[in-house]
Amino acid sequence: MNTHLLLSAGRGPQECAWALARLLRRLEADATRQNLGTDRVQTVPGERPGTYRSVLVRISGAAAGAFAASWTGTLCWQAPSPYRANTGRKNWYVIAQPCQVDTTRTTFAEADVDIVACRTGGPGGQHRNKASTAVRATHRPSGIVVVVDTERHFSLNRRLALQLLRQRIEHGDEAARRAATAARRQIHDELVRGNPTRVERPGTAEQDLPERAGVAPARD
Repeated sequence: MNTHLLLSAGRGPQECAWALARLLRRLEADATRQNLGTDRVQTVPGERPGTYRSVLVRISGAAAGAFAASWTGTLCWQAPSPYRANTGRKNWYVIAQPCQVDTTRTTFAEADVDIVACRTGGPGGQHRNKASTAVRATHRPSGIVVVVDTERHFSLNRRLALQLLRQRIEHGDEAARRAATAARRQIHDELVRGNPTRVERPGTAEQDLPERAGVAPARD
């Protein structure tokens, strides 16, 4: 089982990008202790070396969903700023939310389509209606239904109905992909300071994993 978790520093200061990097290493170490795998699918680097504005993490393993839930919400890294010695603030916030990455692509096959001859009203005369040249096509997996009666021959209407079904399915898949991308982008604006679901602090070396290298840059 795979679960994707998006960590974002939102519009917070550079310390939040620093905090995200520390929280990410803590999360990865926690996952390792629970025999779960983690991969950094996408990263957006921060202004400072070794910091991140956002990271998309893939968590794999039988308990991936429950683990992601334990790291979901507003996360707080509690430590003095490494950049501004004169600030008294010690709480730096990051948002972590599960998100959909891979949308399902609908496979179109004529075997999944029910074709029924029917009669429709409108221009064209009684000959076409009596001959039942119109086509009602139903794509069973998606439930999409189209009716085509533009031609006088059943075979032509059948061909047009299949083309129309294919187009609508492709448009639906593309709309789902855009919606998933928009939902991921919206997470960056959902960060709320205060009332964290999890607070982490600098600890021993055993609590964190060494910094990784060679991760993929963000695509959106």
